[in-house]
Amino acid sequence: MTLLRRLCWIPLLAVLLTGCENSGTAYMIDGKDHALILVREQRWFWSDKIDQAVVASRLPDCQRRVAIWPGNASGPPMDIYEAGYRLWALHQGTRWYLASTDKCLVQDWKDPPASPPGPQVGTFLMRDGTMTFAPADTPGR
Repeated sequence: MTLLRRLCWIPLLAVLLTGCENSGTAYMIDGKDHALILVREQRWFWSDKIDQAVVASRLPDCQRRVAIWPGNASGPPMDIYEAGYRLWALHQGTRWYLASTDKCLVQDWKDPPASPPGPQVGTFLMRDGTMTFAPADTPGR
């Protein structure tokens, strides 16, 4: 096989080895400089596992990306609740997380209460194959 024929396989191999999903969607809190962002990355097309991270961002003071438990192609959806001053509770499947844009932290919430700590502000969910943010249907919002 000539060198040129061997090089023709490189683009095909690159496509096969790349992931199917690489997305991010944001809940904008106070304009574009204050947000919670869900980032999803599928490293290999044959894998059902999708790596996820939450970015707590309040520019210029704070921006931190923290890996959370993996998701799958369908999501699952992640509900976002107000939990205090610049604090949000995130609920995805059986997992709960706390995200602070005041301290720029995201952590597992190992012992969450039986009910959400505050009103729901929205949900990260799959819509037409793309992760999006859907605001909650809360009166007064």
